[in-house]
This record gives sequence, structure tokens and C-alpha cells, in this order.
Amino acid sequence: MSKIEVAQPPRLAVRNISKRFQAVQANDRIGFEVAPGQIHALLGENGAGKSTIVKIIYGILQPDEGEILWNGRLVRIDSPRAARALGIGMVFQHFSLFEAMTVAENIALGLNQSGGMKALSRRIAELSASYGLALDPDRDIHTLSVGERQRVEIVRCLLQDPRLLIMDEPTSVLTPQETRQLFETLRRLAAEGCSILYISHKLYELQELCQHATILRGGRVVGSCDPAKESAQSMAQLMIGGVPATASRQRNEAVGAPRLVVSGLNLPADQPFGVTLKDVGFTLAAGEILGIAGVSGNGQDELMAALSGERLLPDASRIQFDGQPVGKLDFEQRRAQGLYAVPEKRDGCTAVLGMSLAANTLLSARGGMALSKHGLLRKSKAMAFARRIIDAYGVKADGPQAAAGTLSGGNLQKFVVGRDILQNPKALIIAQPTWGVDAGAAAAIHQALFDLARRGAGIVVISQDLDELLALSDRLMVIHLGRLTPPMPTSDVSAEAIGLLMGGAADAKGQTHAA
Repeated sequence: MSKIEVAQPPRLAVRNISKRFQAVQANDRIGFEVAPGQIHALLGENGAGKSTIVKIIYGILQPDEGEILWNGRLVRIDSPRAARALGIGMVFQHFSLFEAMTVAENIALGLNQSGGMKALSRRIAELSASYGLALDPDRDIHTLSVGERQRVEIVRCLLQDPRLLIMDEPTSVLTPQETRQLFETLRRLAAEGCSILYISHKLYELQELCQHATILRGGRVVGSCDPAKESAQSMAQLMIGGVPATASRQRNEAVGAPRLVVSGLNLPADQPFGVTLKDVGFTLAAGEILGIAGVSGNGQDELMAALSGERLLPDASRIQFDGQPVGKLDFEQRRAQGLYAVPEKRDGCTAVLGMSLAANTLLSARGGMALSKHGLLRKSKAMAFARRIIDAYGVKADGPQAAAGTLSGGNLQKFVVGRDILQNPKALIIAQPTWGVDAGAAAAIHQALFDLARRGAGIVVISQDLDELLALSDRLMVIHLGRLTPPMPTSDVSAEAIGLLMGGAADAKGQTHAA
């Protein structure tokens, strides 16, 4: 008598999930299944509903309608604690770690179990070694690279023996070498029966890693596919419902005169876990895009503060703009001369989420667009300028009066970048221009930067995304522990070589060590 095989139920089944935020329908009857041991991608543009649905699965949000089945059983996940109790773990794009605490202390905060720290440290060491995620439980978090910090988050999840692991943009801050190690870990977890729900805007990653993809658009499921059998182009078309936009640039080898000259810049850290800048120097020419790569926490924030005027220098001549020393000029004074800066943090830095888009134009365009006169705000001009940004950059928003917080991350980024570019700066320093945005928004931002360079502006792009830097930059430098390598023509370098430099495989002069 032959044995009858019983079909295994899906590890996770999402059925007709809907969620509305005021006028925005974030999820509209979403449904999909994740099989045991499957690496399943969620694919969609910013605002497609990916973040909302994974927050519902992890218990951060509650759905308005619909149901979730776990191993074939209807469940209610009313908190992250309840999700973890089921066996659901999540590694967020933005890590939640305390800098002054050790690896073990941080992990202990996220575990719902008792036991001594020595026993926990042993478990951390054993598990991290087993999965090739080398971690010292006694290391302070502030001494770790971004890749090592991500390992802490993953190990914290693995110690809870998850049956489903949600990864949100996990490679956005990793070097190519760290990305390969992460993929090896995820494949091993899947082989052991753990399901992976993977969110990424990097379509080639989905082709390499994932076995199935659910595609979201406008809060709805619009299709599914096997990424390995699709091209990046075909997946992008499924995602946006049409031919994806691409940025194009005719590179001009003959760049203009120097715009920004930085020489012998030394700047001590101004916070406990900051980085000291050491003998930083470079020249940015008119019409040039100069890229600065680096793992987060190697001096990018300090360099942005120095270049933007957020921190003033004792010696003004260390930063010269169009031949004039500006090191002692503040943020507003530098903008008045044509030197603009867009920091990476959107919430509370480049935008105030509770204010309207029109009001947000006042943050950096009061002078450049004459939005105030004799100390009085000119609201009609602010409204008109906000409308101009929305129209010029295809920002999806309910008009200039819409609150910045109602926009998706990609649309808000297009707005803040467009706000500065439309003021025609002579030079622009921009950090992480497309971090966390979809391919369409990234193409729009890249094209805006290309067009600005074509008009003669010099642009410095500080980013952890090597693909972006290789696509944008004429020359490329790497920042590591507060030092810059000499600039290299982008056409002469590879992502692999830059990844090694980002990881510290260079001496003080920026020369790559032999393997």
C-alpha cells in the first residue's frame, strides 16, 4: 500500500489584507503565500504598500480587513512580541541598537527570555560562528561597521529560532563582500526550512537570491513571477505598469574650472561616537560629479557638516568656493554664494513631516526663491514654488498643501532634491540621494543631477550605494576612518575594488593592499 503524502500548508498566508491611512489606501485586499524554506520577494515602487504589509505581518500595525494564516492556522498578530512568539523575526532597514552598549547587551534587550549574560554571550558566539556571522559579544556597538551591526540584528532574530525572517532593504548599506556573506547566510537559513520575506529595490539581487516574487502597485497585488526567469527590465515593467524611466548623460571629459577646493581639512569629532576628519582634500570642477563611497560611520556625517556650513572651521581657507574662503561661513551664507547641501536625513532635517510641502519650501528656499521679504513670508510664492517642484519632478502628492509626512519616501526625496536643484546652485553636496527609493524615483533624481552638472554645477555625491556611485560619478573617492583616498576615474575601478577600500583594505595614502 503506497504512502499518501499530505500537502504542507504555506508558512504564511496573507488573505485580503486592507489598510487605510486617512485618504491613502496603503493596502487594498492584498494576498500572497510564502512556502516553508522559500526566499520570497516583495517588489514595488515607493508607496506600493510593501512597508505597510510587512508591519502588519510583524504586528506593528493592525489591518482594517483581512486575515493572516500561520502554518494553516488563523492567527491574530497584535504586537511584535506576538509575532516573535509565532516565530516571525524582522531586520529593519534602520537598525535599533544602542551605541554605548555591547553586542550581548543589545541582543539581550530584544529577547523574551531569562538567563545570565555569560550564557547568552556563549550562545551568541556559537550561533554567529555557525552561520559565518563573526561577532564578539563583548564589543561595543559604536566600534562595529554597518555590516557587523546588521549581523547583530540578524543574530538577535536567529536566537529566537524564527520560521519566517523579514528583511527590509538589507544590502542598502553593505559592501559587495558583505552582501555575498549575507546571501550565503540567507540561503543556508532557507535550506534549514526558514522562510525569508525579502524587500529590495535592487532587481538583480532578486534574480540572484529569490525563488518567487509578489509584485505590488498602488497598494494592490498586480502579479507574481520567478525572478530567476525574468530580466530586470521585465520586472521593472511589472512593477510600474509600463516602460521604466532611465537616466542618461553624455559625459564631458573637458570639465570646467575648480568650483570647490578642500585642502588639509582636519576636524575633531564633536560627539562621543563621532569620527575625526584627517587631512581631507579634493577638488571639484564645474560640470563634474564626484562620488564619495564609504561604509556608514566613517566620517560622512562630519564631512557633510563641514562642507555645508553646519560646522564652522577655525581656518576659513580650508574650504574654498569659486576662489573664496568659506570655511567660516554658515549654512545660509554658503547658500547665498551658490553652495548648497542636501543631508541624507529626510525626517526633521531636509523636511518637517507635519508641515505642508509649501511650508517646507521655506526651509531652504527663502532666499534663493525670494519666498520672504522684509521678514514676512510670501505664502503665495511658496505655494507656487511647491507646485513647480511637484510638476517638474512628478512628485505624487495631493497638492502643495499636502503634509510632507503623507508622501512616500521616494516622493519626499524627489521633492527635497527638486527644491534645491530648481534654485540652480553652482555646487551641490548631496548625501544618499536615493536611499530607500524605488527605481523610478532614483532615475528621476539621477537625471536631475545629470542635468544640473550639464548646466555647469559641480556635484559631490556621498553614498553607500556603489551601483549608484558608479553610474553617476566621473571620479570616485572612498572615505574610511575619516580619511579620503585619492580620486580615481570611475571608468578605471570596479565595485569589488571599491568595496575592499570601504572595508579598510587601504593604507593611509589610500593604496589598496595586495590580497
